[in-house]
Amino acid sequence: MRTSVMSNARWIAISQVVSVGVQLLGLMWLSRLLTPADYGLVAMAVVVTNFASLLRDMGTASALIQKEDLNEETVLTCFWFTVAVGVVLGIAVVGSAPLAAMAFKAPGVTGILLLLAITFPVLGSTTVHQALLERASRFPLLARIQAVAAVSGLGVGVIAAYQGAGAYSLALNFLTHALVSSTQLWMASPVRPRWFWSRHEFRGIRRFSDYLVAFNFINYFARNADNMIIGRFLGAESLGLYSLAYRIMLFPLQNLTFVATRALYPVMSRQQAVPEEMATLYSRALSVIAFITAPMMAGLFVLRDLFIVVVLGDRWIPIADILAWLAPVGFLQSLMSTTGSVLLARGRTDVLFYIGVVGTTLIVLSFIIGVRWGAAGVAAGYFFVYVVAALPVFYVVFRVLGRGMSRFLRSVLTPMILAGLMVLVVLGCRAVLPISDLPSAVQLLLLVLAGAGSYAAIAFVFARQSLRDVFRFLGRR
Repeated sequence: MRTSVMSNARWIAISQVVSVGVQLLGLMWLSRLLTPADYGLVAMAVVVTNFASLLRDMGTASALIQKEDLNEETVLTCFWFTVAVGVVLGIAVVGSAPLAAMAFKAPGVTGILLLLAITFPVLGSTTVHQALLERASRFPLLARIQAVAAVSGLGVGVIAAYQGAGAYSLALNFLTHALVSSTQLWMASPVRPRWFWSRHEFRGIRRFSDYLVAFNFINYFARNADNMIIGRFLGAESLGLYSLAYRIMLFPLQNLTFVATRALYPVMSRQQAVPEEMATLYSRALSVIAFITAPMMAGLFVLRDLFIVVVLGDRWIPIADILAWLAPVGFLQSLMSTTGSVLLARGRTDVLFYIGVVGTTLIVLSFIIGVRWGAAGVAAGYFFVYVVAALPVFYVVFRVLGRGMSRFLRSVLTPMILAGLMVLVVLGCRAVLPISDLPSAVQLLLLVLAGAGSYAAIAFVFARQSLRDVFRFLGRR
């Protein structure tokens, strides 16, 4: 089982390395061509499309992967269901566009939503195709598909930005990515649909997915309440600054955690009757994630000013205060976002739902309180809720696996201590070394090298097992 996860993870990681590179390149390129208000408009539109995305497959993709015995009748029933939902959601987004513009007091949101609405029927037609490829661990193929789609989307977005498309260039990026990935999935998948519908098969899938859909609704407000509140009370420019800071924070979450959860879920679903093996595998995965994201987020926290100047440009300096709070949130999210895969693999979507209810309530309250101190206050609220919620959530997850919290603590405390020592080294180098007169890019490079080198050296002495796990994740013996 461990070998299968590592094989899956390597190929997903290759896909995500390309994706991260494309995202960073796009961030550096487009942030110099677009304004904070452009990013703010798209962030407002994404509040609507994220809500619609909750219903895109109604949990059927996860159910197809988790189901022990799968037949053609189930596949065809899910296919026609997701196609119909995609068409309905596309129409609903078009109809909601004027209402969203009124709610945010931003007329420009309407056109962006009309463009993004096209993605729903497109992606709905290939939801089952992708789920079956993941179930079969066809991750080399999926890696190629996602890499081609990411590069294509960036190319179209940059060309549109140079042509003066403004916020529409970001929307065209999303649309191109959806079209290119869906086209490839149709070509790669053996699924060739014929009309079939089984009420019995649909009810069987729904028994698994009902709680998952409810959780996704709850989780939507946790993920988007900050955008709603900032956009409504602080305006497009503040939302643009916050959304870009949030995107930077999400890089490890969207990529490393995405790799781990996608690699773990199909394998753990096949081993759902052996919770002891699942617990061991999950603990090792948490250790690898923490070992990588702890220094990344600690480094981002301590070097955020240089990072912003070098990567985004001087006009984005105001997001430094927001990143100060979001960087530690990124570390905590990279760990907590894996819990859903464990609960899904065990079929405990009910537990996932109840966790979502409590967590979302706390998060939304923190945003309402924090907005009086601006976008940075919202980010601070995010941080405090994650600090409070982390231990109880992992306690519940390990109880579902029949294990105690000691495994979790051993998995994450060592990387956190190593990252803290690395921060001290970086701060010392910045204070002592005569580098302040060097160009910002050179300063950033030197300090990153100092941090990475010190972290690797300390880990080699005190955490060799974690290093070995990371090397296995990267495909080395």
